[in-house]
Amino acid sequence: MTLRGDLALITKLINADARVLDLGCGTGDLLASLQAEKNVNGYGLDKDPTNIQVCLSKGVNVIEQDLDAGIANFADDNFDMVVMTDALQAVRDPRGLLREMLRIGEECVVTFPNFGHWRCRAQLGLRGHMPVPKHLPHHWHNTPNIHLCTTQDFERLCHEENFRIIQRRVVNTPYREHWSITLAPNLMASHAFYRLGRPS
Repeated sequence: MTLRGDLALITKLINADARVLDLGCGTGDLLASLQAEKNVNGYGLDKDPTNIQVCLSKGVNVIEQDLDAGIANFADDNFDMVVMTDALQAVRDPRGLLREMLRIGEECVVTFPNFGHWRCRAQLGLRGHMPVPKHLPHHWHNTPNIHLCTTQDFERLCHEENFRIIQRRVVNTPYREHWSITLAPNLMASHAFYRLGRPS
């Protein structure tokens, strides 16, 4: 199975035989790949009935659940890793959901589009309208993104909550790394990947 670029990066952050929960799992591509290649014991959550049917057809364990309703139905320490791909900016309570992810999982991986990217700044500054760059392809009136943030915003939140940033990877729109992005991530990264641990 050929994975989307962001999902391929996430697989490198997950250990073999891990217990994994994928929040907003979509059609289950990540979990299907992890089950086949790393023997993970995985579950996905999604609210779209069509996605759930596709997951089941791939042999992915999936539960129909809206992330805005929370994940209190999972016990503490149920998982080694909790993953949320490109959904942080679309949930109602990002801070609360991050806390819950690190309650039920020893670590978590969170990815999101960086609103501080230079294309966003240029469109807003020069054209005077809400940006619609390649990595955020929605207009203000139809976007699912209600809590857009920058890498600086996210790291400030992690500092406030005392979340440990174990690893950060910043990439361009095709999900490739480059020295210039690493040098100025808040300006150059279109997407950010964070592996977080519980407060020390």
